[in-house]
Amino acid sequence: MVLEKVLIVDPIDGEYTGDVEIKEGNIAKIKKKHCVPKSVLMPGFVDTHTHGYMGIDCLKATSSEFENWAEYVKKEGVTYLFPTTVSSSKIILQNVIENFLKANHPSLMQLHLEGPFINNEKAGAQNKEYITSFSLEKLPNLKGKVKIITAAPEIYNFEELATFAKAENIKISLGHSNGTYEHFRKAYEMGIDRITHFPNALRNFHHREIGPIGAVFLHNFYVELIVDNVHLSTNFVKMMYRVLGPERLILVTDSISPTGLKDGRYELGDLEITVRDGIAKTNEGVLAGSTLRFIDAVKNFKKITNCSLKELSMVSSYNALKNLGIKGGRIKEGFPAKFVLLDKDLNVIKTMV
Repeated sequence: MVLEKVLIVDPIDGEYTGDVEIKEGNIAKIKKKHCVPKSVLMPGFVDTHTHGYMGIDCLKATSSEFENWAEYVKKEGVTYLFPTTVSSSKIILQNVIENFLKANHPSLMQLHLEGPFINNEKAGAQNKEYITSFSLEKLPNLKGKVKIITAAPEIYNFEELATFAKAENIKISLGHSNGTYEHFRKAYEMGIDRITHFPNALRNFHHREIGPIGAVFLHNFYVELIVDNVHLSTNFVKMMYRVLGPERLILVTDSISPTGLKDGRYELGDLEITVRDGIAKTNEGVLAGSTLRFIDAVKNFKKITNCSLKELSMVSSYNALKNLGIKGGRIKEGFPAKFVLLDKDLNVIKTMV
């Protein structure tokens, strides 16, 4: 298969026109040539933080629903999907893993456990009943299907969690935390370099205790951003782009089951939520994830920052995979052929997995 006359966008090599030959699921050959491109070819998008879509909730999804979910978001350009739980019981999490094991779709990667090893004081839309400190006995059998665990660095036994995660090749992402700067600095020195939906559900910045926000400015953390114009102001997104640079930003949706559906009453895990004007909140008025589609996150980021397409491919694909140690997110010979074809306005024409 050959994709002809496309504007090739690579996060390292930049933008150029040419043809891309695909063989056996990988990029076999790239031929650079001057031409008027028919479409834009970017690395397939990566969503490492998403709780649901089109009525499907990660905690309750069957194996076929996981497959449907991957097919739904494929239409949005997502070729690497990491379904995400919320704080739940060991039994519920084990059931999620068992159902995920049976699912078969080339976009389904591994799971992201958001909690339960987080701080009650920064629970957000997590059920406090399940939030707990860490011990190995509290973990389900992960069966190699968990890639990310969001945890707060100040919880009891955090170092034990970090040691376990490193041995299992699991990425710890710091989040839902009331930790101090020192907590985050120590975690960074332990090799933990990722932060969940920054700066939501984190201790606020103060000039005498700069906390996790200060830690991000002083250390090279990767940070998730929910660019839905609700969780973050446009000025905050601009600031992150200019201060941290596109190399450290990871776009995520934090989408929940009502995404793609009408306003109304739904559930996130076992918490009741209401979606009004596309904004999801708990009964207490706390933001409960988003109804953001990934392609809209991409368009929003481009509009807010006026970044280059090369930079857009970083924040939408390459950075997430690089941070997780997964080969992908590039238009380069020898890399997986996971692409999204777009028009000049960033509308999805076709997604290839």
